[in-house]
Amino acid sequence: MPLFVRYHIASSTAFGILEGDVIRQILGSPFTAYELSGVTESLPEVKLLAPVEPSKIFCVGLNYRSHLQGRPEPTRPEMFLKPPTALQNPEDPIIIPKVAGNVHYEGEMVIVIGRRAKEVSPEEAKKVIFGVTCGNDVSERNWQNGADKDLQWWRAKGSDTFAPLGPAIATGLNYNDVQLTTRYNGKVVQQQRTSDLIFDCEAIVSWVSQCVTLLPGDVIYTGTPGATSKIAPGDVIEVEIGGIGTLRNPVAA
Repeated sequence: MPLFVRYHIASSTAFGILEGDVIRQILGSPFTAYELSGVTESLPEVKLLAPVEPSKIFCVGLNYRSHLQGRPEPTRPEMFLKPPTALQNPEDPIIIPKVAGNVHYEGEMVIVIGRRAKEVSPEEAKKVIFGVTCGNDVSERNWQNGADKDLQWWRAKGSDTFAPLGPAIATGLNYNDVQLTTRYNGKVVQQQRTSDLIFDCEAIVSWVSQCVTLLPGDVIYTGTPGATSKIAPGDVIEVEIGGIGTLRNPVAA
């Protein structure tokens, strides 16, 4: 099960295959034909980046029963979008906007699309899912649900740095049954297996593709379990998924 990373070293950015603490650089993209360049890097000596640069960031709301909190179970995947400018790299800060007052973490598994997908069935969706990674659907609850909430979630979900992603894309993983764990300042605050998703990965990809063409590198955050809580500058949020690794981000003003 190769782990693909995107990283920066010196003045260059590249994709590679992560093996322990060694990165084997590849020529080309993980989504196309590629070959090993022969160059290796030590993981501690590179800067890991968000593993893809998507044209679109989709997210699913209300996709764990434990997150419904009395709300009715949805009859279809409830989707929303984040702009690509919301992406944040592993280890880089989640920056709380000056005008925000109630920002929460949401640890999630994220689907990475590997092939163009339009009007695919759930069975066909298996062939377009390249792999999965860790994500944090950072959310400002006042703008999302408060008394003066916005018409759309453009800033509640889409503010700069509100989509941390990484550290690696796992391929060949049984992504419909892995354990997701979120830690807030070292304390476990979310823990659930993805087998508890209301809509699994194939159903989500199929649903989105009926109306929007998915392209290689596009990502879909699949939902968060349980409850969430407010974060503040100085906090550290970690999202860990078995077989992938840990996405760690400090919080800053």
